[in-house]
Amino acid sequence: MVLVGIPPIVANATNNVAMWVGTLGSAHGYREEILAHRRLVAYALPAALVGSVIGAVLLLRTPPHLFERLIPWLLLAATAAFVAGPRLVRLRGGAAQPSPLTAWQIALQFAIAIYGGYFGAGIGLMTLAVLAFSGLRTMNEMNGVKNILTTAITGIAVIPFALAGVVRWPVAAAMAAAAMLGGYAGARFFRLLPSRLVRWSVIAIGLAMTTYFFVRPS
Repeated sequence: MVLVGIPPIVANATNNVAMWVGTLGSAHGYREEILAHRRLVAYALPAALVGSVIGAVLLLRTPPHLFERLIPWLLLAATAAFVAGPRLVRLRGGAAQPSPLTAWQIALQFAIAIYGGYFGAGIGLMTLAVLAFSGLRTMNEMNGVKNILTTAITGIAVIPFALAGVVRWPVAAAMAAAAMLGGYAGARFFRLLPSRLVRWSVIAIGLAMTTYFFVRPS
């Protein structure tokens, strides 16, 4: 959108609307996992909603240059945490059953939500990094919880953007249709794959995104 001349803040807000529809489709694709871990979701959801509104308001009031500089470092940290998470859980004795997020995990999710409402690149990977310490045993479980949280983050941010009149609705509608179909199809497809393969796919995507944001022209 920026390449075709749409101002950055308008492009970011429009993309947020379209991607919200995509995450909604993806969350529906993981509906079984979300229902199974709805108690864990309930602990993290308020932080995600409040943080996203704060981030969206910040975007409307300030330029996004600071967050653009933080993106590669945030992605690198999230990828490293995602890789190390299961091993660190095992070293401390592990969690026999998935448990509600601890205070530090909720605080991190709150920070991720602020960033998500403000800019948003890589929030799925960052959320997976937090969930790697939650006791969820499979990538399907983690992806399901992640998708409902990212749906909440992108969805609630739509409200301030719409009220401020910075959304290009025709562009958002066209993108949303493709995002909804792709989100749902991708979720149902990845549920069929071995958890180890999905995990390594996430790590590869995280490394690729980190590299891109480090080397792209500013």
